[in-house]
Amino acid sequence: MTTPIVELSGVTRSYGSPPTVALNSVDLRIDEGEMLAIVGPSGSGKSTMLNIIGSLDRASNGQTVIAGQDVGDLSDTELSALRAYTIGFVFQQFHLSEGVTALDNVAMGLLYTGVPQAERRLRAEVALTRVGLGARRSNKLNTLSGGERQRVAIARAVGAPPRLLLADEPTGSLDTKSGAEVMRILAELHHDGTTVVVITHDQDLAASMPRRVRISDGAIVADERGQSVAEAVA
Repeated sequence: MTTPIVELSGVTRSYGSPPTVALNSVDLRIDEGEMLAIVGPSGSGKSTMLNIIGSLDRASNGQTVIAGQDVGDLSDTELSALRAYTIGFVFQQFHLSEGVTALDNVAMGLLYTGVPQAERRLRAEVALTRVGLGARRSNKLNTLSGGERQRVAIARAVGAPPRLLLADEPTGSLDTKSGAEVMRILAELHHDGTTVVVITHDQDLAASMPRRVRISDGAIVADERGQSVAEAVA
């Protein structure tokens, strides 16, 4: 029997007064080991859903359970620990430090796990090798291409490694070849057991995924299943 890593039940998120509703009574279950896209246009609520699933924000109403933990019962410190040990993030704009090496960027992502510095650097080397950048671990960010930077960002996200990887428009600023390489790496991570959730507005990218959760105006309007992961990255 599959185990859910994400369960949203009646989740609503609103902002301001009068309230603007970004998510409206959303129900979503993601099982451990799935790979899926959450897809919708700008303003649809997909980024809000990313923030809720990633425990970067709290729902206004409803229940959010991540890796068996009810987020509503957790303190801010406990939420930080949940993110550090369970969730990895990959963002479109990389969120890397320009003035340091690829290795140091990845190692810095492990600061909040409590791992000693030597172990952080070892894990960073392993993660960079996993994404094909072991030979460029000493390069500073300004010597790397956009595709290579995104691979550094993925290495940082999986250094722990996480049970759940959230990728926000991971190919949005990349050329076609680099984007395909990033998706290949994400598929390999999924094959190795990581749950991978890709947030995207790209309909072609979404169509290549084995599950597509379509969102519009803060509500899920379709939940489709189709291709295998092997087909998705062929």
